[in-house]
Amino acid sequence: MAIYESEHTVFMREWLAKNPQERDVQKAGRALWWDKAPRDADAVARLAAARVTRKAYYYDAN
Repeated sequence: MAIYESEHTVFMREWLAKNPQERDVQKAGRALWWDKAPRDADAVARLAAARVTRKAYYYDAN
């Protein structure tokens, strides 16, 4: 039984094979939006200490 590949997948594989420089652009875009640099322990502790707890009902004036 053959494994199904959509037309889009086939197109993208062929296009990336013809344009290998696009892999670098793809990785740069991913790093910009998804990959986060690890934080140091001091920064994490300062952020946790500065956090203000919210009320259960945000619009309650009391």
